[in-house]
Amino acid sequence: MEKISIIKSTAVLVPTANIDTDQIIPARFLKTTSRKGFGEKLFYDWRFNADGSPVPNVLDGQVGCIIVAGENFGCGSSREHAAWAIHDAGYKAVVSSSFADIFKGNALNNSLLPVQVSSGFLSVLTAALRADPSLEIMIDLPAQTISAEGVGQETFPIVGYKKECLMNGYSDIDYLLSDVESILDYEADSQTS
Repeated sequence: MEKISIIKSTAVLVPTANIDTDQIIPARFLKTTSRKGFGEKLFYDWRFNADGSPVPNVLDGQVGCIIVAGENFGCGSSREHAAWAIHDAGYKAVVSSSFADIFKGNALNNSLLPVQVSSGFLSVLTAALRADPSLEIMIDLPAQTISAEGVGQETFPIVGYKKECLMNGYSDIDYLLSDVESILDYEADSQTS
């Protein structure tokens, strides 16, 4: 897993609400359990016609490693492939005012930071990005803040152990192994009690 601390980048604005996992990565591409190669299929049906020819779409000309999306991002089926596709395409964070719970968990388990902000902050950030697509956003995971010039700063929630996992590049198993001495001490104390 990749370590995440501070992300400073321009953003890709995808202001649509209720983006479901089938829009993120269409089900017809879910034929492998390898995490690689899904990035090229990200938002495929928005980017290509049925014959594979490209169509003008919301992603054209946008760059950055942060996606700023509408509310209720990642709803729909529980496919982990959605987080894989976003991460494989080079994104490190998704900003929204709400996330589907399963998507949020899948993102956190795959080195993708879901940054949940208030609707008001998202609205101001979206307007600022429309006015200036080169606007740089800073996400500070240790401080749990997101900020941009002219937009301000807001804190975002994250579960403590998931924050530690992201900052150290740990999977859930790595997290447990990082504290194996405490676990063994607890087990030893339990045996003697």
